[in-house]
Amino acid sequence: MSLAIVDGISTRYEVDGSGPPLLMCSPGGFNAKLENWRTHGIYRRTNLLAHLAERFTCIRFDRREAGSSGGRLERVTWADYARQALGLLDHLGIERANLIGGCVGCSVVAQFAVSYPGRVSRMVLFSPAGGVKYRMTQHDRFARHLAFVRENGLQGVIELALSGDSDFSKDPRVGPWVTVIRTDPEFAKAYADGDAERYRVLVTGMARTLFDRDTVPGPEPEDLLRLDIPALIVPGEDTSHAPSAARYLQECLPLAEYWDVPVAAQTETTAPAKVLEFLGG
Repeated sequence: MSLAIVDGISTRYEVDGSGPPLLMCSPGGFNAKLENWRTHGIYRRTNLLAHLAERFTCIRFDRREAGSSGGRLERVTWADYARQALGLLDHLGIERANLIGGCVGCSVVAQFAVSYPGRVSRMVLFSPAGGVKYRMTQHDRFARHLAFVRENGLQGVIELALSGDSDFSKDPRVGPWVTVIRTDPEFAKAYADGDAERYRVLVTGMARTLFDRDTVPGPEPEDLLRLDIPALIVPGEDTSHAPSAARYLQECLPLAEYWDVPVAAQTETTAPAKVLEFLGG
């Protein structure tokens, strides 16, 4: 396990393969850890990482507040997630890279491209998270967490978090900082000693601003429309990865290539080959 301090936050990362750098923004919602590229859904089924690592230096990392990375008690934004990714490239001495995002990692990649366009060669947006039901699910998750805080206080969150291993996606009661609570005793103490009302305001604002639309969250469409970065969009087709979300990105990105293939046909034979072809690997 390798660790880098990025923007004051400990970031766990791994590097696989050799070749041009490929920064991989993890799938998995609020559990966006680097292992998901090997174990999570379609990425496991297509064996995507193994194929990419044959041609590229694949850089995977635990997003802040996920896996073994650290975090801070603040209203986290997509810009914060993109800043972590940029800091990791800086730590590794990489000036320019290809980027790939899976699931909610697509929002991080899109925000990175808007914020730091000169650092991106090409980007792959694989099964982007988004859609009406996705937005509703996220808001409900935060609401259930705040309901638990009202009943049990912040100390109750600590006790629940330390009593099991569920993440925010599986058990909303534990909240979005659950992994940091479990791995950083100082953070856990400061969290428990915090003001519950100020915390409620913070979490309410985080939910509203992270998931403020019925399509792919992240940068504004007007900013995406100004990008001149080639993008490959691979659609999903369920309630968390609505096809409409992928089409939205196709509409917004001027140099987008849309791979119009159903998920069932995105196999180990077809999907890695398509991504490698697009990236020039």
